[in-house]
Amino acid sequence: MDLVHPLDGLDARPWSSLSHAYGSAEDIPGLLRALAGADVDAADEALSELYGSVLHQGTVYAASAETVPYMAGIAAAGHRTADVLALLGGMAESEDEYGVAPGAVRAAVADRLPLLLPLLASPEPEVRRIAAWTVSHTRATALALPALRARWDEESEPSVRAEVLAGITRLDPQGGAATAVAVLDPSQPAEVRMAAVFTSLDAGVPWTEPMHTTMLSLLPADTLRSDLDLERGEPLAAVVEALLGRGRLKEREGAFALVDAALHDGRAEVRAEGLWAADRACMLSRSAPRRLVGNLRAAAVDEESVVAMSSLLGRLGSVAAPAADILTPLAGRNPDHDDDPADRALAALVLVSPQQAAPLLASGLGRRPRALDAAAGFGGPEDSVFPYNGELLDAVRDRLARPESLSGNEPWQLTSLLAGWGAEAAPALPELCAALQCFPDQAARAIASVVAVCAPADRARAVTSLRTVADEQGVLPAAKALYDLDGEIAPLLHCLERDLGRGAGRLGEVARTTGALGPRAAALVPALREALSGMDGDTTPALDTDTALAEALWRVTGDTDGVVAVLDSVFARAEQNPWSQWSVVRAARTTALLGPAGRLLAARLEVALNDPVQAPAAVLALTAVAEPASLDRTTLAEAALRSAESDADPAGACDALEALGLDALTDDHARRLAALADGDARVVRSGVEDRLIRQDEALRNRARALLTACPDDTLTCRASSAALHLQAPPEKRRAP
Repeated sequence: MDLVHPLDGLDARPWSSLSHAYGSAEDIPGLLRALAGADVDAADEALSELYGSVLHQGTVYAASAETVPYMAGIAAAGHRTADVLALLGGMAESEDEYGVAPGAVRAAVADRLPLLLPLLASPEPEVRRIAAWTVSHTRATALALPALRARWDEESEPSVRAEVLAGITRLDPQGGAATAVAVLDPSQPAEVRMAAVFTSLDAGVPWTEPMHTTMLSLLPADTLRSDLDLERGEPLAAVVEALLGRGRLKEREGAFALVDAALHDGRAEVRAEGLWAADRACMLSRSAPRRLVGNLRAAAVDEESVVAMSSLLGRLGSVAAPAADILTPLAGRNPDHDDDPADRALAALVLVSPQQAAPLLASGLGRRPRALDAAAGFGGPEDSVFPYNGELLDAVRDRLARPESLSGNEPWQLTSLLAGWGAEAAPALPELCAALQCFPDQAARAIASVVAVCAPADRARAVTSLRTVADEQGVLPAAKALYDLDGEIAPLLHCLERDLGRGAGRLGEVARTTGALGPRAAALVPALREALSGMDGDTTPALDTDTALAEALWRVTGDTDGVVAVLDSVFARAEQNPWSQWSVVRAARTTALLGPAGRLLAARLEVALNDPVQAPAAVLALTAVAEPASLDRTTLAEAALRSAESDADPAGACDALEALGLDALTDDHARRLAALADGDARVVRSGVEDRLIRQDEALRNRARALLTACPDDTLTCRASSAALHLQAPPEKRRAP
């Protein structure tokens, strides 16, 4: 390519027939011209647009490959060289490919190595550094590796040497590790030693005392991170993660030793990095919380450190009880004033030691939104109830008595607390009944829970208030609570019929409430069928709503023919929506309710077995609808276990295994189930951060319960042997 004219031939390409993240790539020629132009602002905007279109959140497209020759020419010609190289490197690195042959974009970058490799000798260190990163991601070892080795021998700039070493390791891990040994020495620049530590980890080199000493000598390491390696933005935490990922006791202890040392360091910035690493360790390792909580407590030397670790302590829950005393002083500060640090500490204490937190929350109620959110259930264990406390009840009543002072989620939070306490919250009934006028949805739900086992007089008062709101305002939760308490169905049927006719909003919830009535909702069947009349959308809300309506029809009428047709339509439409995995899960779970009548959907369910998210629900449904003799239960167990191991639907996988029965498991399955129960690596790693640790512990308990409940002594012995195998040091393990 002519470096003077890097855009020659640009208009001859079929851009309008190519696509990127936003559709047609017809805008690409203009963006490339702006990128190569003299207008700095226009070039900046073009670069941003290209990142959004041809490398959208790490995804590459057909148009991405077509842009590579021109961007390589632009970089080689000296236009925004470092910036364009970084974009090319990101495209070569990507394995998230959409509408383009696997590896095609990377191959396009590799094809331009004759233009890119000379940039390793650029007079600008930043260009050399990014060039090393970019060419290594082409995986073109034959061309790129000799060039990187030559650069290593000549390079003196530490940041460039670090990136060159990382590039060599990507292409030749063992060769990179051999090079790294010589640069762990304290005489070498810190950036290079940091790269050498990562090189050794990437190559699988055993963790040694010199590596441990080197890592500690680099702290604080935050300034040594590479802006090109986003996954290692926190170097100490990244080293800890890599060690824990090896799954061996020695490396696990090595990771914890690094965290221990950092948390006990006299420098605040090192302790901060130790906290980040401790957080990562607790999210990855089941043994980390108990192992590290004492060190976290020791690192809480001032208010800033207590606030910084409060989120982690809250996620650890009762395991962090030994550290409750470091939270309490700050959590109880300034109860009469807004105080965000105190609120954060109290929110953690709510989850760590709720009994200690209750009186402090009572004192600061109305000024501690985070803590109230935690007490109301957000971030805590599912189905958990904050313990009853008389002082807190009085404070809640006082807040409810002044509804005009409530803001945000406070009505929901306060009523959730009362609902959890049940009859113990009966003294708050006057305030709840009065609150029906201001926030009827939340108050009605709480009233139903509080008066369910209350005295007749309290129950009568609540029923009168609910009847008024249900009749006069047509509030569905009030009508439902009235039905639950007194059996009055007319107001509830009226509200349900009205909301079904509206056809939007909470239609799924309305359908579920209708279905719960069973045949008593027979009068609503026409409205249910009418709500289904537009079965043509493939959006997630449309699919989920149709599933809920179909289930309601089945529960009310017992008619399966129409319901099977609706569910078949949901499965078919879901194929057109790549984001519909959980809609298929919900449709499969509804199919399971039909029993043998759902057998016509078996083919749909078998397809769903191939998706780890959908597989557990498909297994449950197949065990319910298929002819038992036709099921390959071992294959179904394999699908469920894969789902759990990949963190796709671990809870659903346990449901599926329970339905199958553990006699469906092979020896290998038993070992893998034991790993879910007793392995150190956390299985649940995705979702709402505040809930991950608790969800993983719940999975662990489910897996243990499955093994314990197994009637097959042989399988139990095999699983126990596997669990002991997992707990033994690596050097003493034998195949169970």
